[in-house]
Amino acid sequence: MGTEIVERSSTAQLVDALHETRERTLALVASIPDEDLERVHSTLMSPLVWDLGHIAAFEDLWLVHRFGGQPLLRDDLADVYDAFETPRAGRGELPFLTAGPARAYLDEVRDRTLEVIAEQGTADGLMHEMVIRHEQQHNETMLQTIQLARLSGYRPPPVRHGAARTPDRNGGARAAIGLELIEVPAGPCTIGTGPTGFAYDNERPRHRTDVRGYLIGRIPITNASYLTFVEGGGYERREWWSDEGWAWKEEYDITRPAGWTSGLDAEWRLGQLEPLHPHRPVVHVSWFEADAFARAHDARLPTEIEWEKAATWDQETGLARAYPWGNDPPVGGVHGNLDHVSTGPEPAGAHPQGASPYGCQAMIGDVWEWTASDFAAYPGFEPFPYREYSEVFFGPDYKVLKGGSWATRARVIAPAFRNWDYPQRRQIFTGFRIARDHR
Repeated sequence: MGTEIVERSSTAQLVDALHETRERTLALVASIPDEDLERVHSTLMSPLVWDLGHIAAFEDLWLVHRFGGQPLLRDDLADVYDAFETPRAGRGELPFLTAGPARAYLDEVRDRTLEVIAEQGTADGLMHEMVIRHEQQHNETMLQTIQLARLSGYRPPPVRHGAARTPDRNGGARAAIGLELIEVPAGPCTIGTGPTGFAYDNERPRHRTDVRGYLIGRIPITNASYLTFVEGGGYERREWWSDEGWAWKEEYDITRPAGWTSGLDAEWRLGQLEPLHPHRPVVHVSWFEADAFARAHDARLPTEIEWEKAATWDQETGLARAYPWGNDPPVGGVHGNLDHVSTGPEPAGAHPQGASPYGCQAMIGDVWEWTASDFAAYPGFEPFPYREYSEVFFGPDYKVLKGGSWATRARVIAPAFRNWDYPQRRQIFTGFRIARDHR
């Protein structure tokens, strides 16, 4: 009886999460006219309505077809919504469902999913968890598209029930600009996610490694610090740029972060132009720009192992925490600026409750942080649940990002989570913090 109660409770929680996630997805696009949902706003991104159809197709594939053993609802759409086989740049030319039919597809698939759950339960829940997180990750991707589109009249959804809205304050980092460094002593640490529960394949296996001593930024680099770099000729000093970075900058005439205006006094936040806030982390910068800034300050980007150690390792206990503050799940507006409690980065250091054992702040939320590391498999890596999720991207073409952003859902965000992208990409909500070798 006890086991049955636990299973029913777990299933009910997963169903609640499926519903809450879908409500959030639809709320993100509720104020957007159908014509804006259906058009291409940037070749870097899919039409927003493609994301809606893809979310439905992915759920139907995994929860109805593979888990439930039923035929696909729309097998004629399988190729249209195959993310691996259809690069973003060409998705605008695909015969995807328009807004009304896409919403109907979402509803029909969800009805089928709930029927399967009613008949078969959720087993260990891992497949359902994957589908929930997949949709939540697409929420962030859709917010990237909305940011690029700069849609006038866009209204972000209200704060989720129970979440605290991040106040626009300077917090504990009033005077900090991101150049303040914290020492992390040499020694062992544990990296990655353990064997139980849900995790993406590239986070496993958890392994122990030794790290030499280093210094790392207490907070991410702020707008104030980056503005000084820009005004000081940061985009003109060839010696601060890698060969590849300089060539990219010159080809595309890059002179400032992607969201900044040419006057360097304002930035775009989901369709709204706001004054450039000096204490917010800089956002929408490429790996090349982050690398150049670090070089200009006789520094470098941290490796992903250095980043994760600074975020999670507790030297007193000799154990890695699940999150910088401990093992309690993240709460947006309390531990950090995450889970859509704002419409962009807020002043770094505004959430001291989210500090790591070493005293680093804002390591969860606000901006994804570029690291120096190429995206590669951990020793003993095994692909799951399908090879195309991670393995095909391993190699020197992609750099690892850590920490999540203001647009990352609490269920997804974790220090062990590994994001990755090309070093020239700026549409992600990306920033960085600097590091130096211990001297």
